[in-house]
Amino acid sequence: MDETMSEPVRTLPFAPFEWLLSGRYLRARRKEGFISVIAGFSFLGIMLGVATLIIVMAVMNGFRKELLDKILGLNGHLLVQPLESPLTDWKDVADRISQVQGIRLAAPVVDGQGLGSSPFNATGVFIRGIRADDLNNLTSISKNIKQGTLEGFDDGQGVAIGRRLADQLSLHAGDSITLVSPKGAVTAMGTTPRIKPYRVSAVFEIGMSEYDSSFVFMPLTEAQNYFNRNSDVTAIEVFTDNPDKIDGFRKSVTEAAGRPIFLVDWRQRNATFFNALQVERNVMFLILTMIVLVAALNIVSGLIMLVKDKGSDIAILRTMGASQGSIMRIFLITGASIGVVGTLTGFLVGMVVCLNIESIREFLSWLTNTELFSPELYFLSKLPAEIDFGETAAVVIMALTLSFLATLYPSWRAARLDPVDALRYE
Repeated sequence: MDETMSEPVRTLPFAPFEWLLSGRYLRARRKEGFISVIAGFSFLGIMLGVATLIIVMAVMNGFRKELLDKILGLNGHLLVQPLESPLTDWKDVADRISQVQGIRLAAPVVDGQGLGSSPFNATGVFIRGIRADDLNNLTSISKNIKQGTLEGFDDGQGVAIGRRLADQLSLHAGDSITLVSPKGAVTAMGTTPRIKPYRVSAVFEIGMSEYDSSFVFMPLTEAQNYFNRNSDVTAIEVFTDNPDKIDGFRKSVTEAAGRPIFLVDWRQRNATFFNALQVERNVMFLILTMIVLVAALNIVSGLIMLVKDKGSDIAILRTMGASQGSIMRIFLITGASIGVVGTLTGFLVGMVVCLNIESIREFLSWLTNTELFSPELYFLSKLPAEIDFGETAAVVIMALTLSFLATLYPSWRAARLDPVDALRYE
């Protein structure tokens, strides 16, 4: 037998001609215009789905991080409450706890509810008695003083109030605020409310509207007198170096206290709030994943129509020696290209929006002349976005996987097409 009549050489998978044909099928022609429109909508759907998922996840992460920083910047990571007897030995207990490794601050506090009033308005307030040194160590307060000063806080009759509370009562540093407590002096006629004016020595703004509109800080000794605390305190707020490892501090704090205490950590105090935030985040992820899924289904419908339209081409390729694997790979590349390009474009769009989200919000607010992110509703003064690269990678991988899976059935159907039947009915 002639050596030139040897068996044909098999082409390797994903050969250049497979990429060439896939590229031609992706280009718009008048005859396949409708198929190209479906491919375009599939691309837009995947791009918008991926971008929206990345943006929403980043904003939800930003919300959690900002709220966590604000809440834990003002409230302790561990709350030490007394058992069996009042915390009259609070000085010694706080000193011992503060010496535990990893404890940043142990601040004795006296908490109580009251009514804050001025000649212009009145509102409910949360009064917290705290030592001046401890207040200065709370950087969320001491680094955000907008009016007045905390100097001499322990010496005088001054209090520090939030900026929104000051605006609501039309007060400034140096003005007088009247605090009313229902737990006043006990007389023969019963308990009378305690009404006492205080000078506003400082106005702070931490950026969380709930705290800025309700908190009033006063010297610890004055709070003890105001709330009739006989030399004891309500609790000790303990701040650690790492709130995520709070379980590791429980045993050491209990031992350092040297007396019966009850511990409540920040997760227990804010469980409802953060659980609701987590549920909302998960639900939003599922809903927005549907956008990517619908776009992937568009790839399926577009490829099925393309396979039906290209039946004669497939038959000719098969009679010329193209294997079923080659036909399958051609349509696999065609569909996967839409998903890959759409996913990468969506990733870039999402990252650009996340990195400039506050500027975009300000522009849209200016354009529509409306408040798009009200601090009273969302607690925070600006729109946060915290990109988690692990989550972002998961979104990209999910979109690529769905896009790839969407191409399998149409590609398999193209590979299984009988060339004889395709040419007979052409």
